[in-house]
Amino acid sequence: MALELRQQLKLSQQLVMTPQLQQAIKLLQLSRLELVDAIQQEIEQNPVLEELQGNDEPEERDSRKLDSDREDTGNTSETSERTEEVQMESTSSLQEINWEDYANEYEPLPSFKPSNDPDLPSRLDILSKKPNLQSHMHWQLSLSPLSDEEKAVGEYIIGNLDRDGFLRVDSESIAEATGVKVEEAEEMVFAIQAMDPPGIAARSVRESLLLQLNYLELGRSLAARIVRDHLSLMEKRNYGAIAKATGCSHDEVQSALKIIMNLDPFPGRQFADEEAHYILPDVYVYKVDEEYVIMMNDEGLPRLQISSFYREVLKDERAAPAGTKNYIQEKMKSAAWLIKSIQQRQRTIYKVMESIVKFQRDFFDRGIEHLRPLVLRDVAEDIEMHESTISRVTNNKYVHTPQGIFELKYFFNSAIERRDGGEALSSMSIKNKLKSIIQAEDTGKPLSDNAIAEIFKKDGIRLARRTVAKYREQLGILPSKLRKSTKF
Repeated sequence: MALELRQQLKLSQQLVMTPQLQQAIKLLQLSRLELVDAIQQEIEQNPVLEELQGNDEPEERDSRKLDSDREDTGNTSETSERTEEVQMESTSSLQEINWEDYANEYEPLPSFKPSNDPDLPSRLDILSKKPNLQSHMHWQLSLSPLSDEEKAVGEYIIGNLDRDGFLRVDSESIAEATGVKVEEAEEMVFAIQAMDPPGIAARSVRESLLLQLNYLELGRSLAARIVRDHLSLMEKRNYGAIAKATGCSHDEVQSALKIIMNLDPFPGRQFADEEAHYILPDVYVYKVDEEYVIMMNDEGLPRLQISSFYREVLKDERAAPAGTKNYIQEKMKSAAWLIKSIQQRQRTIYKVMESIVKFQRDFFDRGIEHLRPLVLRDVAEDIEMHESTISRVTNNKYVHTPQGIFELKYFFNSAIERRDGGEALSSMSIKNKLKSIIQAEDTGKPLSDNAIAEIFKKDGIRLARRTVAKYREQLGILPSKLRKSTKF
């Protein structure tokens, strides 16, 4: 068969993602803070977009500006006289102020708390950025009576501390990197370990605990002996074996364990500079009489409009050349599509939340124990949208309800069948009940996973031991042998 080139027409259908559609999908899955950043970025890039200030409409604001301009032109002399009087009064009042009463530091009003209250916030609490571990260590190093060469080695050691405060390089590596002897590098490690917080620059948890015990002058105590020789038994909570190995009584071992448990195995974490991120709900759900009202949280979201100035430019044929007008038209189309996409995003979130309230009415009325099993397909079929759209809407979105603040994905969970054939329960309600069972257990004899599964079985809930273990791990609850109290 001979190969040849030919032309032919072929008709086919395919889905094309236009830039506008891609933008709409992107806005749909953004969180609230990400949406604000995206809008601000678009305002900076698109000159046609404007942000409305305040609650006035553009027309009302323009009319008020014109009225104020007319009033200002008619009362020029009166305004100048009033301004001169104010200046004279303000000058005399400034002379009467005793500026020595104002200190360059934060001093709370004495009417709220007495000045000697130890709970008063320090000046560090109002800094825009709190000192981290490295800055705290560098500050101590700069005050130490060390030579410049020793401080250079100390700076290298501080730079190799992780967020837990552990030193992740050995003395040989320090000596090679700084050009000093291994003995000198080890001496500088000891110097850093003598600084605050106690236990800093350790190579392991055991060394960190021993450094803290030495700081408390307990380096030769039973607590130090347990940390040095029997830390594995302590991790397993085998306190009987510790008493047998040390030859001490149970009361002495228990007193030593209390000292160890008050230590901080990760001393660097108290200087962690991660800032707390507060959740701003995207939706509010209020109960009015016997109905639930859904309100979108538009606070903080920029209100956008298309600039009237550029509209006038397009109307005037001689205002700008053709190339400039084409550029303005493209930017106006982009701005209009952005405004439309944001409005569509808000409407979609509202529809999804309305459907969730309909399916989870018992949860909103009575709490987590009455959360029903729900999947994305149920909401998608209810509001006639695709499951992928529901997934994007519920991603990183939060709702304020009478039961608290929850992520929208919280309401979607699998079903657990009941043995008695009753209504299936949601996995979240099972987890909540599991948490309640463990909180009510005897800490001296904690319940095993099999025992918890038997409790669910008595309530007619089918739950295997491995499912109990999986839910327990998801809740961050330790196994039964590690939940046992320190009592002998």
